[in-house]
Amino acid sequence: MDGLFAAMGKILRGAGRCVNSGPRRAPRPGGRARIFWVFPGRLREMMGQTEILMTQTIYILNGPNLNLLGQRQPEVYGHDTLADVESACAAVAATQGCTVKLFQSNHEGAIIDTIHEARTQAAGIVINPGAYTHTSVAILDALNAYDGPVIEVHISNVHKREAFRHHSYVSLRADGVIAGCGVEGYALAVRRICTLLGHGPA
Repeated sequence: MDGLFAAMGKILRGAGRCVNSGPRRAPRPGGRARIFWVFPGRLREMMGQTEILMTQTIYILNGPNLNLLGQRQPEVYGHDTLADVESACAAVAATQGCTVKLFQSNHEGAIIDTIHEARTQAAGIVINPGAYTHTSVAILDALNAYDGPVIEVHISNVHKREAFRHHSYVSLRADGVIAGCGVEGYALAVRRICTLLGHGPA
């Protein structure tokens, strides 16, 4: 097993800074010395094994027609684009030691597949389902299978609009809902996710 740790060290030196600092104290009879690995991300000490914690990623999911953000009804949704949203969210996440991954699709199944992916890849989800907010039980079911925090975002104040927009299936799962704050709502949601993950004040 000691040979395995040595091999891991050689591999990880190519990807990041990896140091075997040696035992912190004499090992107990029959036990193993504690070993530390330093790697980009967080460091945790484990007895008898090495754990590498990578930077936490927050998924930002967008539903139909949001690819036209900045062009479609700018009097309602503003002039910022999804690229602007991604930049703003990445800046907020970076201050908390997190990263973001933005995804948009006009297809319900693709959104569901990405939520499934998030079960093992994302620490939290920010989701603006677009019109699927009001119709998709399937997206709700996918979110119910996800264990991390979920924040629902709407650029406009949906409660001041048509009656059919007042109902949200996603709200049945979301840990919070942000509506009517423009695209700034995405960055607010990322900050809230970071707080729920323990990166900021509660």
